[in-house]
Amino acid sequence: MAKIAFGTQRISVHNPQHIQALKEAIGSGIDMIDTSCTYLNGDAHRAIALAFREFDEDVCNEIEIVSKFDIVNSNALESVEQALKDLELKKIDCFMIENLEMLILKLIKDEVEQDEKLDEINRVIYDAFLDLENLVYSGKILSYGISAENFSQPHNSEQFIPYEDLITLAQSAAQELKNDNHSLTTIELPINILEVEGLKCAAWAKKNALRVISNRPLNALYNNQMYRLAEYSESHQYYHHLNEMLELTDNDALRGLYNLFEELDDVKHKFGWIGDWENFLYTQALPHMKKSLEVVDENNRETMLNFIELFLAEYQQMVKYECCLKTKETLKEFLSICHEAIEVCAIGFLHECQDIDYIAVGMRKSIYVHEIMGI
Repeated sequence: MAKIAFGTQRISVHNPQHIQALKEAIGSGIDMIDTSCTYLNGDAHRAIALAFREFDEDVCNEIEIVSKFDIVNSNALESVEQALKDLELKKIDCFMIENLEMLILKLIKDEVEQDEKLDEINRVIYDAFLDLENLVYSGKILSYGISAENFSQPHNSEQFIPYEDLITLAQSAAQELKNDNHSLTTIELPINILEVEGLKCAAWAKKNALRVISNRPLNALYNNQMYRLAEYSESHQYYHHLNEMLELTDNDALRGLYNLFEELDDVKHKFGWIGDWENFLYTQALPHMKKSLEVVDENNRETMLNFIELFLAEYQQMVKYECCLKTKETLKEFLSICHEAIEVCAIGFLHECQDIDYIAVGMRKSIYVHEIMGI
């Protein structure tokens, strides 16, 4: 049965909630942390280091660190040095290649022929494996792997990477360096209750003695639409805060804000998933609010910002709730055999998959840690 790994994709060393969640997970007995050099430009690594300072060395040694480096924009040798510095560690348990998706897309854009494309991908992977084998020999990493969304693509997709070549590439890299055995141990890919194509790759991996980490267990892509596989309740304070904002902005000076809040209320049920709202918030809503508040004096602006913060928290809860209703309706066939909360069904599905070893779950709050570990 699959175990839970603590995913750190949006973990920041500057957020006390994130650090506390890490501590709670470590205290709960989690034995793997899944991270990357690219997560918030190293912030995730530094957050792990900060959390580790609270525990005895024996406890930290029981937790496997699986990190990654961007194969397109960096190399393994430089990346591991920075990672060790940020993590405050002398070694990394498993160091993985990631971001092959960007390489694939570039080759497709350049209209490279299929055979040439696969040759180039294998060349890049092989060169990286040589560096990783050297890092194993030096003791800076204990093993290596590869994380790729492309492993979950159908075999006839132009973005598919034939993972069957990985063992041969690793063996060849080890032989070139005169290492007795290759140190490729792990693959990571998206698998969830909706995206099951990756189970074929997982089955292949297990037959070849490779470990499998599934990611995106609660963010599923289905029919070109993302779904958040989790239950959310309706906000009971939303309309209070909405009316509060409409009253505060019902004047000529703040008419732009008034119209924005009215529009947000009208479209709260139209976002496909919570990520769509977050994108709209940061690219359109917040810049509009900032510009509208330029006419307000500093003291009143601070008060307005406090009210807006309260409103946005409740609005996000309403968007999550509305998305949850659509998810339940769209996925009712998939969820008909499970009568628990959506996230329980989703995690439970992966937990029972015999070819999955770890499920990497993002847990940025302590409550998420307890909920997921409870499942």
